[in-house]
Amino acid sequence: MMGVKKATREGFGEEILALGRKNKDIYVVDVDIAKSCKTTPFSKELPQQHVNVGIAEQNAAGVAAGLATTGKIPFVVTYAVFGSLRMCEMIRQEICYPNLNVKIACSHGGVTPANDGASHQSIEDMGVLRTIPNMTVIMPADYYAAKQLTAAAAASYGPVYLRFTRDAIPAIYDEGVELEIGKAHLIRDGKDVALIANGDTVRLAIEAAEELRKLGISAKVLDMHTIKPLDVDAVKECIEKIGKVVTVEDHNIINGLGSAVCEVAAEMGKGIVKRIGIQDRFGESAPYDRLLAKNGITVENIVATVQRL
Repeated sequence: MMGVKKATREGFGEEILALGRKNKDIYVVDVDIAKSCKTTPFSKELPQQHVNVGIAEQNAAGVAAGLATTGKIPFVVTYAVFGSLRMCEMIRQEICYPNLNVKIACSHGGVTPANDGASHQSIEDMGVLRTIPNMTVIMPADYYAAKQLTAAAAASYGPVYLRFTRDAIPAIYDEGVELEIGKAHLIRDGKDVALIANGDTVRLAIEAAEELRKLGISAKVLDMHTIKPLDVDAVKECIEKIGKVVTVEDHNIINGLGSAVCEVAAEMGKGIVKRIGIQDRFGESAPYDRLLAKNGITVENIVATVQRL
């Protein structure tokens, strides 16, 4: 049974405030969209740890890099499309190349911006950033995972990209969930097929596994919340023991989770991998669920894809 619906950006907003209260080195660098990214409470309660650079994402990256050189732990907070693409050169040159302790926390990942349209729907971000050395790339599956992984990112050293949803999604974990960066989380075991998902699509993989069970098909479900470093051992185990894998993501199927899993399978020279995700096309202004469905990111398509394997 899935729990109450909350956007993962809400989990981030609550956790970053809790972290900032405990650690005065935690800073938020906003780009004038604190309300949307849920950092308004942080700015009001901890103004001495908050910097608003205005609508200037590239400057935000530079400010955060500077703060990191003084021992601070800055979180640049913006929308995913801007925090990955507009800031990309600065992330590469000013944050990742010197391997600074900067976190980039972005709401509105994937097609959850929905009616905001293609300009605000970030379908390329995780793929772009996972190609940059020293960068860690994470997308939590629900509100509780967002809190847990935000805390884990703050506690680890180095550049981290955290991607959150704008829209509310069902909770699949409880408050006590323990997640480790770079380690896939096993949700249910199975022997016939492995469903590897991340972010807002993990809930769909869980529902699909239940439908497959009714059809006599045993599906393993993994929450691959960390795209980089990918849990290669978990992928290898799926390919060695099961041989059939379906990846599910709210991201372009090119260079996202599906591509990362395919890279492992290709190097092993075995296994079948099918990718479900954004079909290398831009989004549009439409309800979130309709945008997912248009790209085949549905329980029904996951089940049908497994049946065709």
